[in-house]
Amino acid sequence: MQTEFFLVSLTLEDIPNHGSIHFVCNSWIYNAKLFKSDRIFFANQTYLPSETPAPLVKYREEELHNLRGDGTGERKEWERIYDYDVYNDLGDPDKGENHARPVLGGNDTFPYPRRGRTGRKPTRKDPNSESRSNDVYLPRDEAFGHLKSSDFLTYGLKSVSQNVLPLLQSAFDLNFTPREFDSFDEVHGLYSGGIKLPTDIISKISPLPVLKEIFRTDGEQALKFPPPKVIQVSKSAWMTDEEFAREMLAGVNPNLIRCLKDFPPRSKLDSQVYGDHTSQITKEHLEPNLEGLTVDEAIQNKRLFLLDHHDPIMPYLRRINATSTKAYATRTILFLKNDGTLRPLAIELSLPHPQGDQSGAFSQVFLPADEGVESSIWLLAKAYVVVNDSCYHQLVSHWLNTHAVVEPFIIATNRHLSVVHPIYKLLHPHYRDTMNINGLARLSLVNDGGVIEQTFLWGRYSVEMSAVVYKDWVFTDQALPADLIKRGMAIEDPSCPHGIRLVIEDYPYAVDGLEIWDAIKTWVHEYVFLYYKSDDTLREDPELQACWKELVEVGHGDKKNEPWWPKMQTREELVESCAIIIWTASALHAAVNFGQYPYGGLILNRPTLSRRFMPEKGSAEYEELRKNPQKAYLKTITPKFQTLIDLSVIEILSRHASDEVYLGERDNPNWTSDTRALEAFKRFGNKLAQIENKLSERNNDEKLRNRCGPVQMPYTLLLPSSKEGLTFRGIPNSISI
Repeated sequence: MQTEFFLVSLTLEDIPNHGSIHFVCNSWIYNAKLFKSDRIFFANQTYLPSETPAPLVKYREEELHNLRGDGTGERKEWERIYDYDVYNDLGDPDKGENHARPVLGGNDTFPYPRRGRTGRKPTRKDPNSESRSNDVYLPRDEAFGHLKSSDFLTYGLKSVSQNVLPLLQSAFDLNFTPREFDSFDEVHGLYSGGIKLPTDIISKISPLPVLKEIFRTDGEQALKFPPPKVIQVSKSAWMTDEEFAREMLAGVNPNLIRCLKDFPPRSKLDSQVYGDHTSQITKEHLEPNLEGLTVDEAIQNKRLFLLDHHDPIMPYLRRINATSTKAYATRTILFLKNDGTLRPLAIELSLPHPQGDQSGAFSQVFLPADEGVESSIWLLAKAYVVVNDSCYHQLVSHWLNTHAVVEPFIIATNRHLSVVHPIYKLLHPHYRDTMNINGLARLSLVNDGGVIEQTFLWGRYSVEMSAVVYKDWVFTDQALPADLIKRGMAIEDPSCPHGIRLVIEDYPYAVDGLEIWDAIKTWVHEYVFLYYKSDDTLREDPELQACWKELVEVGHGDKKNEPWWPKMQTREELVESCAIIIWTASALHAAVNFGQYPYGGLILNRPTLSRRFMPEKGSAEYEELRKNPQKAYLKTITPKFQTLIDLSVIEILSRHASDEVYLGERDNPNWTSDTRALEAFKRFGNKLAQIENKLSERNNDEKLRNRCGPVQMPYTLLLPSSKEGLTFRGIPNSISI
């Protein structure tokens, strides 16, 4: 055959003494002339290396050898080779210094997880940077074999960055539409009348497959977005303090808030370089609103919390504010009220000191207000916090902590674990499409001039800043119970379900997440113990040991000397590590991804950048804020063009594909011939179905005020199942968008 085809599976029937033999292939087949060796497919049996039938040993080794390649040359479309490289392809130094981006990974300044190697030539100006092209090599079977709508979803992402962005830019250049929103009503108009665009632009956008559904153009001259869930009941509930605080527990970035242990909050920045960054928030700011407690009593009773966006942004703030954006480092202190909800008590906005970094920070503290110009100032203070939270969410919680950290596991698994290895069969479904979406992200989302740089405050420093945060990444802390304990949001307590007691009982992400975490861990434990009869069996498994060694030393090589890496000497270490990988790729990613449009589709609620400082008394801006608070707010946050791009992208990112495979499901019922594993997997699926019912019931409990909040939006992000589209629920097996 001259063209490739996708082989899903092959079944041999009526084999004497065997009945049917199933080969699960899911692989692209190319003309044999392109390869030095034959393609090898294995039936769906499972063997540890020591148990491999003698005639298969040679094939098992040969197939892994083929997948590893020899680390040289530029990869070709039809190859299936998995190898590592640093992030050195985000910039384009040949276009000029402004387009260069630092190499992430392989150095102490910017450590980073590795990506898949493509072997493209270096750029002319910088031998350490790799040249860019419109196609990113992927090991061939990582690229959508299933002809599915997620193919369209990623195609849609590509279209937004390559087609829609320049077309919208041209409409703004023609002044066809004003650059600013005039009022909150005009923002709401995006979901009713839409935004008027020149006919020729609409006619170029509407035929693009996915975009047809996303931009409802209705044959008119308008670009229309679906109404995000956050305004489906009330148009203004997002403005309340209760909702602002609730979204730290049940929003799109629910794993950053921490329990306040020391007062005032301090910085971990090097004081020799940055001076003193201790918070300027005082007890006098807080105590009037502590329901009769002192600050010390509130800390002792675990009722004060901190959303800290100070240290990651402060070292970059001078550079960020030297552009058209204007921002602050922020700290928000919140109080757990007697009714179980959180109330923000104070927001600190900090700038680098005008007399230089060593002089510390210049900080202002803002307190809640509900009338007059003070209430408009308080709304702006909350917006600066959310802008920081949006950037941190997109680049750290979402991109770094799920997409980027999982890729080295995918590469190591494919290089060292045979498809007949039990752990390969356990993990493989949780890797589907991730290298593909990550390659696309490097092509048009996180690259120089990509969507993220254009629409988020961190701009050209976006991914570089995530590398600084990766310095503090700890693999074992990615387990949900460990993460909650580290942030002081839970206390170890053997008498409680899941072995920990939550400090905030009504913490939807944690409450639901612990149910899912336990189900994953129980399934992984059952499965691992089917194959490894003792810790010795595990220590003597050459494939597993080689895989783990390379993952630590190469895949996450900038972290190879960290003491916290599991040594992979016991079955419990393997269970915990596999549970963390599966949790990260499935539930954690779902929690931080599929709420993006439901919460952030209203730019007023989740602005992505700020363009003006807080107005000072006596200034024209202050006067404008007094007379027309909505207009002043809109002139401060994300402008119209960036809003349209942001909404287009997060709407695609928040959708489920038609053939999505969810946690507790497999795309092929014959994924293993081992009936014991199939039965354990069925128990896992049943457990998830029970959990789903339990979580849905929780949303009906009116005492749990954080589950729906003022916006009346029940927390459903961790319900395992979903239909296609924009559903605000569903846990896919893998990071496929």
